[in-house]
Amino acid sequence: MSNSNSYNPDLDWTQVRETSKMLILSAIQVEDMLNEADVSVNTLTESFTSIVEHMQAINDHLLALDSCEIRDEALTCCSETTGKIQSSIIAFQFYDRMQQCLQHVTSNLKGLSELVEDPNRLYNPAEWRQFQHEIRSRYTMESEKLMFDAIVQGKSVHEALAIKNAHQEEDQSDNIELF
Repeated sequence: MSNSNSYNPDLDWTQVRETSKMLILSAIQVEDMLNEADVSVNTLTESFTSIVEHMQAINDHLLALDSCEIRDEALTCCSETTGKIQSSIIAFQFYDRMQQCLQHVTSNLKGLSELVEDPNRLYNPAEWRQFQHEIRSRYTMESEKLMFDAIVQGKSVHEALAIKNAHQEEDQSDNIELF
């Protein structure tokens, strides 16, 4: 690959290569943030797991005590805390979904960069169709596929998002998906 760039252009310089570099940069930035976020989420997951284990131990100890008002209040606190922890775990499921989406975006950006950078592929409609097929095949949710199809069909971003959102409203089970 040429060392030509926008700061030091020569006869080999192209806007396609510059575009490719910016796509790769975007993909790397997203990927790097996902890796950093993973460390934090893993720490939180381990902490919540430990908290749940401790709450269960406290609950078991309280159940072993003779019934009294303080014991019953403590059991209620344990129950409420367990409920809040379960809500937090559901929030992590949304993070998983977001992470999967962003991983698709980085993969798509890298693939687009490779396609745009290769003149044999850039002007070949079959290569673009194949690339689009690969992108669509990575989607797990029907709403994502519908949004993709709308964009490929030439609909506006606003129209594509409206189609996606309408499908999600019809099928609320898409909102939380375990991975």
